[in-house]
Amino acid sequence: MTPTPTTDWLRLDQQICFSLNAASRAFGGVYRVILKDLGLTYPQYLVMLVLWEHGELPVKKLGEHLRLDSGTLSPLLKRLETAGLVRRERSVRDERSVEVGLTDEGVAMRERAVEVPRRILGATGFDLDEIRVLRERLDLLTGALDAAAEQAQGAVERA
Repeated sequence: MTPTPTTDWLRLDQQICFSLNAASRAFGGVYRVILKDLGLTYPQYLVMLVLWEHGELPVKKLGEHLRLDSGTLSPLLKRLETAGLVRRERSVRDERSVEVGLTDEGVAMRERAVEVPRRILGATGFDLDEIRVLRERLDLLTGALDAAAEQAQGAVERA
């Protein structure tokens, strides 16, 4: 959109960050209801998704997949471990590293979770192609913003 004299760029309804935040909060509300049956929070569900997809991983790698630091990830893993869904063990190759894997109960939960994406899709009112295009655009946006943040951080460090 090209700015015009009548465009007020400081209006809330002109802020893409607000639209994304509002959509994220709305997703959170739907996920909260859907994930209640599994006994998971949305962040815990994301951890389970990564482990179902990749299997056992070091905490650091898990954090990279989720874009979370260990300070945020550790309490999530502790709650999942207490629930009997994951296990954490020191790596035999590197004692400084902690490996996270699914327990039998965590593996079995995958079958119960299969309906979650279908229910979320239904809640959006979008079809699969619309979701795919939206996800691709959001991935591009994330990449652009990551690059902009890195560039800005580099400029600050050089100053």
